[in-house]
Amino acid sequence: MKGPSFRHNSKLSGFDIKANDNTLFADIKNKHNTMNSSAAEALFQKLARFADDYKQAKCYWVQILAKGSFNEHWTGDINGKEYSHSRVYKISGDQFYSLLSGNENALYDLYKALPLATNDFLQNLEKNRTKTINTALTEIKDQTDISGRSILDQITFENYSYYLGFNKL
Repeated sequence: MKGPSFRHNSKLSGFDIKANDNTLFADIKNKHNTMNSSAAEALFQKLARFADDYKQAKCYWVQILAKGSFNEHWTGDINGKEYSHSRVYKISGDQFYSLLSGNENALYDLYKALPLATNDFLQNLEKNRTKTINTALTEIKDQTDISGRSILDQITFENYSYYLGFNKL
């Protein structure tokens, strides 16, 4: 069975991703703490309007760098007002990727496919003998010596250890 298809919005119509059949709308933010209360209130109201206009739609505030893995109704007090809508959700990046792909560990599976590209990149750097001072990479390398993880695993573990499947690193 074929699932819904999605498109990225490049025309700034109030959403970042929507299902072609209007059953899903998403506004993507990097982190939950990058929005003040007025921005959160405006975002909730916008998503609630989409949900009201499209009766079959679920509307999501996607937090790419969330502090945990979640998919839940977005309810609460914003600027002293109580907000709730049966089809407005907040969702972490890993859960949203799972939702779109239909694969519970989709983000983790994608991550596991990255070592080949990373190794190719690092080998290319070594071949060209490009001398670049990068203290962040040095710090990560030092951490890999302690943890026994690969560079990619160490970076990912520090940022996504709480996401679905990433506890295996």
